[in-house]
Amino acid sequence: DRIHDGRSFSTRRTQAFQEGVPIFSMIASFQDEDPGIDHQAPMPAGMPSPEDLPDFEDHLEGLHPVSKRLFTDRPVDLRHIPSPIYLAVEGERAANQAVWVRTRRPLPDDPAIHRAALAYVSDLTIQESILRAHGISWASPGLKVASLDHAMWWHRPGRMDEWMLYVQESPSARGGRGLATGRIYSREGTLVASVAQEIMVRVPSVAAES
Repeated sequence: DRIHDGRSFSTRRTQAFQEGVPIFSMIASFQDEDPGIDHQAPMPAGMPSPEDLPDFEDHLEGLHPVSKRLFTDRPVDLRHIPSPIYLAVEGERAANQAVWVRTRRPLPDDPAIHRAALAYVSDLTIQESILRAHGISWASPGLKVASLDHAMWWHRPGRMDEWMLYVQESPSARGGRGLATGRIYSREGTLVASVAQEIMVRVPSVAAES
């Protein structure tokens, strides 16, 4: 649907249906490149480089080969700070983390392809800031997680076949749902995009305690 067409901005709404039932709704805003004010939140200092971190596959020892293939066949490379939470949550239970990420293969120079890849990557790990705060790993028995809504803002150009730092934190979780926010930086410190996502989290052990 064409919601708005202006001189510099336009807005579109898209809905997807499955068997006549709406299952997805998106509103997207577009803008021409214009000069204007410019500032950004700085990239956190003191982060280890991706070369100093183990490949995420190194954390999958002992996983069933079929399950392991779900991770190793991914089109992106991930390096967690401080560590992944696939099988267990190590260290402090904190509502924040960071992830170095890039595609495993070079991408064409088309900026639209890099923006699409960035949208794909934005959904991969942002939920983990919520889970990490409660010591919940992806392998927790009976864990159910589903995205309720997802918002993304592209600020500046960036290449997804080069390392980007995805800084994530969760300001709140309550009643089986949690909010996570994220900022995606180029390796040089340019803020490329911001993300916010709300998810449903169901953990049988927590439900039993309540």
